[in-house]
Amino acid sequence: MPSDALSATFAALADPTRRAILARLALGEASVTELAQPFAISLPAVTKHLKVLQRAGLVSQGRQAQWRPCKLEAEPLQNAAGWIEQYRRHWEQRLDQLDDYLRELQAQDGGKPQG
Repeated sequence: MPSDALSATFAALADPTRRAILARLALGEASVTELAQPFAISLPAVTKHLKVLQRAGLVSQGRQAQWRPCKLEAEPLQNAAGWIEQYRRHWEQRLDQLDDYLRELQAQDGGKPQG
């Protein structure tokens, strides 16, 4: 299991079932049974997925009498989005540089399209 929080987040997000669980929890709290309904997997399998999400800090489970609602914890997703954002900005800058270069080439060529 990954030792740092960002690795744990990405490892948890690597599975489509876990991403679907997070999408459902984005709508509001739900029980394990409610989370398991759309999947063709056993309740224990859903519980295993929830444990991975909990270890990554993406899901918490409360207690209200007999009901143990699961809740989305968004902070690890925000951290992952921030990490990805660095690279998005980097690639946007690179594409802007490429665009500038192509405009220079067009200007040198008299603005005539190639081809």
